[in-house]
Amino acid sequence: MSYRKQQRYRTCRGRCGQRRRRFRKTGVRLPAVIIGTVLILILCGRVILTGGIGGITGQAAESQAVETVASPDTSSGQQDSRAARSHQLKNAQEQEWNLLLVNPWNPMPENYEPELTYLRNGQAVDSRCYPELQQMMDDCRAAGFDPLICASYRTMEKQEALFEDKEARLIREGCPENEVEAEAAKVVAYPGTSEHQLGLALDIVDVSYQQLDTEQENTPVQQWLMKNSWKYGFVLRYPTDKSDITGIIYEPWHYRYVGKEAAAEMYENKLCLEEYLGIN
Repeated sequence: MSYRKQQRYRTCRGRCGQRRRRFRKTGVRLPAVIIGTVLILILCGRVILTGGIGGITGQAAESQAVETVASPDTSSGQQDSRAARSHQLKNAQEQEWNLLLVNPWNPMPENYEPELTYLRNGQAVDSRCYPELQQMMDDCRAAGFDPLICASYRTMEKQEALFEDKEARLIREGCPENEVEAEAAKVVAYPGTSEHQLGLALDIVDVSYQQLDTEQENTPVQQWLMKNSWKYGFVLRYPTDKSDITGIIYEPWHYRYVGKEAAAEMYENKLCLEEYLGIN
């Protein structure tokens, strides 16, 4: 997708025609770089999820836990079609919190603020999905595996900090200023288009292998989650063969809560959320 720069503020328009929240461009000014770095360092701390059967501990880098956008289909027909179907789903989605769609073409609902349950380390998830998440993590651990949540809910401010930090790093690496925003958006979801802002998405890795790459799929934790997460209402959000639909590359660590009924149907029929909602 494309973005239009302004001198002081940037406005990101979803392909459904909705305005996204504005945020101030900071470029490479020192305060923004420091703030972004501090946020990332804080989030790199030890992650602990506690519950009925003890806890799960480990470390992983939040700076890695960002959606990587796949090369989008830029044809006007495809964009218009997606925008039209997104608009048709708006009213229905307002009634189904667990099926809210956030992707490069569908920004966050305005003023969306989920009620959160905070984990011991400061991470947080939507309170409505916490019981199932806790049960899933407890069962995975009881099966002999060691899962680790390395990213969960993000505020708009946190997503902005991640995006601006990526911009700053690109400029330091010599990226032309007029290409910085577009290049950053290929690696970090533009603020307002990340599922993590819903409080329903989690990045989960194996403690023994914490890299966010395709090798993650071969870890014992991912093998268990890919086979069982649907039973708890979670699905692997960005499957290996759905990038052209989701707009995000394969992420064998990113799980999304959609509810048990939807998760069962999506798992059985090998559907991504866009397909389940009928807007692929």
